[in-house]
Amino acid sequence: MQLVLLGKYLGAGLATIALAGPGVGIALVFAALINGIARNPSVRATLFTYAILGFALTEAIALFGLMIAFLLIYAV
Repeated sequence: MQLVLLGKYLGAGLATIALAGPGVGIALVFAALINGIARNPSVRATLFTYAILGFALTEAIALFGLMIAFLLIYAV
């Protein structure tokens, strides 16, 4: 029984390591937004729309990793 618990917690910890990738992705999305607005301020609205879309898609991947971690801990 203890070995199963160890496996669950170890798997959940490894699944949360997957959250580092989307964190870097979100940082890159907003860094590109700032860079793009600095280069061409007239396309600010278009770039912001694309940045929010990129943020949402990247955040969805992070939520999938978090969901897997919770499933490993709290599922039967």
